[in-house]
Amino acid sequence: MEQPLTPQNHNIQVSAKYRWIENGHIFLWLIKDTCWAMVWRPGGIFMIFPTLSVAFYILWKSRHIRAELFHNLAVCLWIMANSIWMVGEFFEVEARPYAVCVFLLGLSILLVYYIFFFRKDKRKEEYELQ
Repeated sequence: MEQPLTPQNHNIQVSAKYRWIENGHIFLWLIKDTCWAMVWRPGGIFMIFPTLSVAFYILWKSRHIRAELFHNLAVCLWIMANSIWMVGEFFEVEARPYAVCVFLLGLSILLVYYIFFFRKDKRKEEYELQ
């Protein structure tokens, strides 16, 4: 039987429960970027979809924990920006400025988390652990 999430165990449970998916996601991401480095267009473009799909799945599953939500949203944006850049290079279109905008959106989301929520979440976690 699965234990309910509590402040004391939520990070451990989320990590353990989805670790295999996160590791598989890294594998997909590496395949996508290897296709890019090898300039293998069909493989690189094809791998965008499973890589982003798993990233959004992880985002959805971790949405109940604010820190995970913000970080996994940033990862989704990072993969999207990375994919825009890759496709631009494949088709010799200057897509880097668009990729930079998406990268900056991901960075902005993390800045919002660290400026407005990180300390509050840390204090709450420390309080609940006492």
